[in-house]
Amino acid sequence: MSYAVKQDLIDRFGEKELRELTDRTNRPPTTIDDTVVGRAVNDATALIDGYIAKKYSLPLVTVPDILVKVAADLARYFLHGKAADKDSPVTAAYNQAVAWLKDVAKGLIELDDGGEAPEPAGGGAIKTSAPNRVFTRDSLKGF
Repeated sequence: MSYAVKQDLIDRFGEKELRELTDRTNRPPTTIDDTVVGRAVNDATALIDGYIAKKYSLPLVTVPDILVKVAADLARYFLHGKAADKDSPVTAAYNQAVAWLKDVAKGLIELDDGGEAPEPAGGGAIKTSAPNRVFTRDSLKGF
């Protein structure tokens, strides 16, 4: 399951930008390459899952609107690749999205996914066993 689709990227960033970022054969760019878009969206989804799986069972029952925005910002950054300037709005949106995901993973932000958070790991007791001591105060007396 992806958190964003091609149409989400078009709605947020425009068809022209997607053509320029994905059409790697035609000059000037004339089409949106679905394979390139799909790869960026899948990379964004994998990154999101890596953060939210710590607190939520995957796949999510429903996708909150904020995750669509986060996925779109991440995918856009991935589409820009090395061309994304460190001071650009694209990089700023990426950094903001990652910071938000870190807050979700820490439990500072809660997602309304329509489901339940997974149960935390149980706190059982640790049991160990070891052989009797070979060297004791009595056996080492006189050394």
